[in-house]
Amino acid sequence: MDATQLTAELFQSLGTIVEDETLLKRAVKYLKRLASKKEDDTLMTKEEFFARVDKAREQVKRGEVYRMEPNETLDEFLQRVP
Repeated sequence: MDATQLTAELFQSLGTIVEDETLLKRAVKYLKRLASKKEDDTLMTKEEFFARVDKAREQVKRGEVYRMEPNETLDEFLQRVP
């Protein structure tokens, strides 16, 4: 399905709910939330997430880890590690 078809489907769906104010408010709220997620550069795909997990596991196997010392605060730890 290309962008033109998706746009047509979106407008068709909006036409169905435009007369119901409650549904329209819900749609606007959802679309705003969806648009804000697009702008969030911290989001990643499922594949990216699992690739990072796999990379971290490999680093642990190679001993490339940092450990917090007993009684060390998180701020102290973060200042100590590169």
